[in-house]
Formats: sequence, structure tokens, C-alpha cells
Amino acid sequence: SQNPEREEFATFPEIIELNVGGQVYITRYPTLVSVQGSLLWEMFSQKNPLSLSHDNKGRFFVDRDGFLFRYVLDYMRDHQLVLPDHFPERSRLKREAEYFKLPDLVKILAPETGNNSSMADDSRANDSEEQYPNHGSGSSASTSGPGSSPGTTGAGAVATRKGGYITLGYRGSYTLGRDSQTDAKFRRVARIMVCGKISLAKEVFGETLNESRDPDRPPERYTSRYYLKFNYLEQAFDKLASAGFHMVTSSSTGTCACAQDQADDKIWTSYTEYIFYRE
Repeated sequence: SQNPEREEFATFPEIIELNVGGQVYITRYPTLVSVQGSLLWEMFSQKNPLSLSHDNKGRFFVDRDGFLFRYVLDYMRDHQLVLPDHFPERSRLKREAEYFKLPDLVKILAPETGNNSSMADDSRANDSEEQYPNHGSGSSASTSGPGSSPGTTGAGAVATRKGGYITLGYRGSYTLGRDSQTDAKFRRVARIMVCGKISLAKEVFGETLNESRDPDRPPERYTSRYYLKFNYLEQAFDKLASAGFHMVTSSSTGTCACAQDQADDKIWTSYTEYIFYRE
């Protein structure tokens, strides 16, 4: 009964390249099959490589959170979990562990997301400068800060949301075709950058925030390296507005000529920033 498995084992290379949600990981084949019964074990020992999904470069593709997969892969290597300080994604990592069928990892993550979660959340909120507004309570809302206002505590008080700034920046391209007719894709936004306090950015954009370029930073710190997983400015504006932010100013370089004068089309580019604020 083991011969078919051995035949399939032989079809996989010793070094496996994975594309998980756009993040590329390279690991050894034995690592992926180290936990029998897990989803990765099923994929790489029970299935033919040709039946698995691949990206356009031939890497095995898994449509999950690429940032959190690093902790799943670390666990697969030595069956231990080491998380950075001020790690705010524990519940999301538990969900990834459930998806990849890693029950022991789920148990490790369960205490922080079970009955003791409120105590753990309160402890983390008191230790940091910034708390997550959606998880706050009337008593913890009295923490002083730029968004707090005196006199809001009490039995019937509503949790005060923290104030601050979030800046969106993007480089847009405009293509002018023959006879100066603007191309249908007149505004192409490759990436929307997010600058500001980490806890505010995560509150507003949630899972649409790509943290891969500046991972594992505590919530009270600032970053200028996050970007969004979508490229529609209006979608970002809607999320900011629903979180109580309003635009206070914007600036742009205007448009400047770029390369490709040798072709019929000319590409014009500009860089723009929008600054949002919540009291």
C-alpha cells in the first residue's frame, strides 16, 4: 500500500517553492509532510503534483494569508511556536492553523482566544500606548492620549476611539495614446501605501492591509511601509470614512513626462498623498 505513495513522493523535488497569498516561501519537502494528517501532508503526499494549483512561475500556490504562513511553516519545521512580542494576530493565526489541520498548533493558540482572552487583552492594552478600539471597554477607554476626552468614563460610558493620522500615498500612471486620446485605463494605481500608527492602520484596513514589508511591529509604533491588497483609492476612502476619519489635506507632484517616447503612447506619472485625521 506504500508503493503508490513512494511513487508520488518521487515526483516532488527535494526543495519546494510555495506561493502563499503572494508571498514566496522555499522549504524542504520533508518539512511539508512532517505532520501526518495535516493539509500540507495531504497535498504533498497524497496528491499528484500536477493536480495542485500553480502560479505563473510554476510554484505551488496556496490561497491563504502569506504573512501568517511564516509561523505555520516554522511550526512544521520543529513543532514549536515562537511568536514576537506584541503579536496582535493570534486569533487569525489560530484560524490558519485550523485551515491547515494542525490541531496541536490550535491548542497552543487556544488559551489566548478562549475564556481568558479578556484578561489577556486587558493586560496587553495596559502595557502599550495604543489599544484596539474595537476590543476596548468602558473602563479601559480612560487611557490618556490624543483621542481621549475627560469625563467619558463611567458605568454607561462608550469606549473612546483613539485619534491620529493616516496617510495614503500612491503613484498613478496615465497613458496617452494616439491623437491624445486617453486610454481606457487612464489611471493605473500599482500600489497604495499606508503610513501611520500600526494599530490605527490595522483597525481601519484589517485583512486588506499587507504587512509583509514591515512585519512583527508592536501596535504603538509607526510605519511607512504597509500597503493595501487592493488598488482602488475610493475603496480606501470608504474604509477610512466608516472608521470616522476625514481628509484634512492632500498634495501631489502634478504630472511629469516619463519614458517610452519612442512609441505611439506616452506614459505620464504622478505621486499623490492624502492625509486623514480622526479626533
